[in-house]
Amino acid sequence: MKFSHFSVAVCLLAATACTPERTVVLLSTNDIHAQIDRFPQLAAAVEACRDTVENVVLVDAGDRWTGDPFVDRTTPAGMPIIRLMNRLGYDVATFGNHEFDHGQAHLGRILDSVDFAVVCSNLRSDTCTFPQVAPYTILERGGIRIGFVGAVTNYEGPGHPAGHASSFVGLTFPDPQQTSLQCARELRPQVDLLVLVSHMGDKRDEEMLLTAAENGNDRPLYDLVIGGHTHQIRNSVVGGTLLTQTGSRLNNIGATVVRMRGRKIVDISFRLVELASYDAAQPYADMVVAYKNQPQLNRPAGRFAKGADKLGLAQWIARSIAVATKSEIGLYHRGGVRLDTIPAGEVSRAAIYALEPFNTPVTVTRMTPEELRAVILSKYNDTCNLSEAHRIDIVATTPYTIVTDAQDHALDVVFPDLQAERRYSVALNDYIYRNYAEIDRTRGRILHSMLVNEVLLDELGSGRPVRPDNAPRQQVQVRQ
Repeated sequence: MKFSHFSVAVCLLAATACTPERTVVLLSTNDIHAQIDRFPQLAAAVEACRDTVENVVLVDAGDRWTGDPFVDRTTPAGMPIIRLMNRLGYDVATFGNHEFDHGQAHLGRILDSVDFAVVCSNLRSDTCTFPQVAPYTILERGGIRIGFVGAVTNYEGPGHPAGHASSFVGLTFPDPQQTSLQCARELRPQVDLLVLVSHMGDKRDEEMLLTAAENGNDRPLYDLVIGGHTHQIRNSVVGGTLLTQTGSRLNNIGATVVRMRGRKIVDISFRLVELASYDAAQPYADMVVAYKNQPQLNRPAGRFAKGADKLGLAQWIARSIAVATKSEIGLYHRGGVRLDTIPAGEVSRAAIYALEPFNTPVTVTRMTPEELRAVILSKYNDTCNLSEAHRIDIVATTPYTIVTDAQDHALDVVFPDLQAERRYSVALNDYIYRNYAEIDRTRGRILHSMLVNEVLLDELGSGRPVRPDNAPRQQVQVRQ
């Protein structure tokens, strides 16, 4: 019996119509930064989804700690957030730059404790202290094969994630965009849904997706990007791929709903869910209370006579390290200020460790205005670390103005209070000293016994209330 072309098409349509539709929900977090106070609400949201949807996958895109001293100052550091994530049943995650804050040996030990897959396509290990992780993993939900590729930034190092170079000895980080594309080509034929779990930052994710789209593939190499690093909220389609990010610090959880018929994606959509709308899941709330019962962190360290915003906190840090080292100028960087505000009144030790969680040593050096100018211009015009470019990143005790052209390219820095040829004593932290371009690293001295957060605690403990200054000393001016 012969079939006409029409009857064959009718049979195919009928078969498609009879194929049941399946749904999988990918719940995602990124840049948790140890915010365990919000974990009970996260648990409630995840459990509510699992109660209503059969196929659920829970994913994290990196930076699970560094931000809450009740997590970061435990032994081993970071373990409370891992225990909470294990209990909640995370399925897969990648690394963020802050996973390396306590060194690779520490991270290697932590990996022995996780109950979820950790993947990263652009990490190569040649050390016995840190095991080589897989570039990707494949999970199955309701007959749907889902591939997850991991990627972490290497742009800020440069050549490795942001952090101290000593944390990365024996590790190499190839270009995350290239390794992500390579893994996608390898994995695409094996899966029905392909996800990049990325800690590159949304602009780098966009670049990669546009590069992939320009290659003229019939289908995007990735169906979904679960992103992190830049603390943005993203829900957009780039080059045919859905790009998502949930902000940071467990304010939200992302819910990506994928509907499939057979092996084909029918629809994919993303929704941001605010966790504040959920009541705390009690078992997790009990765990958090136990973790935060640390009297040595909860006791007051001193008082603020007035509240400080993020700029005021940066200026306080810059002034404090300058005073502590008897330097003429103090510098600090915006990214190192991890609280948005401290209100007037008593300030706990925990608040200071949350403000500066890195245990960063103070460094002293000597610089001319011309040398300061070069550092500030380089940072403002940074083409690698895009999230810190084109903003006032370096807060200083001395005022200055960045002069830009109409395209926001910095041309000059004007210091009204500095003498052009004089070399000034400068206090900064060793992160700026080690990582910022244009700094002469042969002239400075790292004071390993003087930590930034301990300087702040000493000032608070002096008995005199701290009076932060929230008025800006730096500005940007467009050249006319």
